[in-house]
Amino acid sequence: MPNGEYLRYVALGDSQTEGLGDGDDTAGLRGFADRLAGHLTAVNPGLQYANLAVRGRLAGQVRAEQLGPALALRPDLATVVAGVNDMLRPRFDAAEVAGQLEEMFAALTAAGAHVATVTFPDLGRIVPLARPVSPRIADLNDRIRAAAARHGVTVAETARPAAVNDPRMWTTDRLHASSVGHERIAAALAHALRLPGSDDSWTLPLPPQPYPAGRSAAAAAAAELRWATGFLGPWLGRRLRGRSSGDGRTAKRPQLLPLNATPTGAAPRPNQPRPNRP
Repeated sequence: MPNGEYLRYVALGDSQTEGLGDGDDTAGLRGFADRLAGHLTAVNPGLQYANLAVRGRLAGQVRAEQLGPALALRPDLATVVAGVNDMLRPRFDAAEVAGQLEEMFAALTAAGAHVATVTFPDLGRIVPLARPVSPRIADLNDRIRAAAARHGVTVAETARPAAVNDPRMWTTDRLHASSVGHERIAAALAHALRLPGSDDSWTLPLPPQPYPAGRSAAAAAAAELRWATGFLGPWLGRRLRGRSSGDGRTAKRPQLLPLNATPTGAAPRPNQPRPNRP
């Protein structure tokens, strides 16, 4: 669209697109997709926005469950972000995951949508215990870039800036972006889409902050153990039981609505007043 004046934006994906780490299930989740919709609304106040993402979904599930409804909404802009849940599974096939993403790229662009996606930061730089998945992430990112090039998909290179390794960009589970992280992802997409007023400031380091002096190797190891006990263990437990954090959940914004409209039955986003209903 000239000058970024998109009319209908639809977001497809998993927990990152749903907004985990930015708000909560009580007050409501925000996330990079809501924040990108804010950038788009600043350009075109008439924007309609839907978010079909559900936490825990694999790339194939996103394609199977969300692509059809997304096409039915006839978006002129769509974001497709999925694959991290696949990378964390014991059996990971980068070609298969990239193929699922490419099917979505192809179908949406063929329907007339401009599609945007992101590359994934190296989790091994954020979570030392996740270093074994670093080659998987690099492989998938390369395949995402290649698939995007074949279909004219815009790629926000959120994997590359050093700022993504700052702990403040992540929640305590170190797998989901914090509010600051979601803000940066939205800014990266706005910049990649060349929206008016966007720039590359999202790549800059966060302001410096004092760190505790003299942190020992033992303290660092204890922090890793707490993370493994508090987050990795429960995650693995769900996998062994065949469960997902998204079981029983549905999309938070299944219909196209103005950004500030609250979908029926959905919790309002942070700082958004709950609508009055009779």
